[in-house]
Amino acid sequence: MSLYSALFSGVSGLKAEAAAMATVGDNIANINTVGYKNVDTQFSTMVADGKTGPNYVAGGVNAAPRALISQQGQLQASSSSTDLGIDGQGFFVTRSGKGADSSVALTRAGSFTPDKEGYLRNSAGLYLQGWRLDTQGNYNNTGSVAGLEPIRLNDLTGTAASTSSLTLRANLKSTATTFAGTYAAGNMATGAVAPTWSRSFDIYDAQGGSHQMTMGYLKTGPNTWQAEIYMQPPGDVSASNNVAITNGLMQSGTIKFNPDGSLDKTNSTAALFDPVVPTWTNGAGAQPIVLSLGSDGKLDGLTQFNTDSSAINYTVNGGKLGNVASVQVSDTGKVSAVFDDGTSRTVFQLPVATVPNPNALTRVSGNAFAVSDESGSYAINAPGSLGAGAIQAFKLEASTSDLAQEFTNMIRFQRAYSAASKIITTVDDMLQEVSNLKR
Repeated sequence: MSLYSALFSGVSGLKAEAAAMATVGDNIANINTVGYKNVDTQFSTMVADGKTGPNYVAGGVNAAPRALISQQGQLQASSSSTDLGIDGQGFFVTRSGKGADSSVALTRAGSFTPDKEGYLRNSAGLYLQGWRLDTQGNYNNTGSVAGLEPIRLNDLTGTAASTSSLTLRANLKSTATTFAGTYAAGNMATGAVAPTWSRSFDIYDAQGGSHQMTMGYLKTGPNTWQAEIYMQPPGDVSASNNVAITNGLMQSGTIKFNPDGSLDKTNSTAALFDPVVPTWTNGAGAQPIVLSLGSDGKLDGLTQFNTDSSAINYTVNGGKLGNVASVQVSDTGKVSAVFDDGTSRTVFQLPVATVPNPNALTRVSGNAFAVSDESGSYAINAPGSLGAGAIQAFKLEASTSDLAQEFTNMIRFQRAYSAASKIITTVDDMLQEVSNLKR
């Protein structure tokens, strides 16, 4: 009987509008939830009989909520360096626990803070995952979450890091007196020839021990200098890479400058710009020290102008690591520990996970998502590569819920719910009339 089908159609309308109202409730409740993706409700028909003849049978309506996960929320400024937002596609990779057996969750909620154990967790308690960097700043991207680990930096407290890089910007005076004697490699290291200008740097082994490395420069002609890199005292280093080290001399060669005072790296001794590889006699570990002395034809390192020879600025990493004072995250997703003595060390690289169909991800508690058959598997890559969005520090992604739109939807769904209920009461009255026929 068509009348009964109309009754069932009204019931389906009540169910569909109730489901739609539930999505409105979630959207309004999460209007201030960081990284929340609003849920939109669409409706589809349910057909009992495809014919539209005189004996039409009503089917009803079905609610089809869908999360608009791919929609980008507005990135809002924050005062915390560990508040992170993703500009573009992708998700932070998190786990529900510290162990590798805990479940993986993808999220855009980037309000991370260190907990009492030093792990970075967001407001839902999810542990942020990242690649640990080696001493050269590299990481191994296996494409699997198995290569990730929870971000924790306070385990560096009380440890040490060996020096791995030295950056120097210095000027050598162009009108300095030219050396008129006989020079041989190693003369500055032994003290037989005094350098025109020299500078010493404290560098560190893997146990935090300090060693003094000196760079000496001797002017031997127009735009030409002899350079030596040596240890003081010489006994701090021994043979390295099967090369005998005499009097602590690590490297030597010629430095050339262009007529405009910029570095002529092409015609200089290439070995002077290669990493220094110390082997400490105290048995402590070491690693190659990358020297950044300037670019060819540029003024970003060694220069030659008619001003006093001096070090304009330099940076040397490594040393004993004190207490972690704060955590910093760069715009490229590199996580660094800043120590109470002002030094810092980059320890982790954050990944960004992307999926082919993000709107088909399964929502889980904590404003996070899990992969489904329809979403496809996730790919893990560095921020800004292979379709992954860029990470921005001091930013949080706002909820995509629009309060005005949700209130409008609330009115629509309430009116439709009321209309569906009228179908049921009206059909009830009609059925009552049918029952009255027997009287």
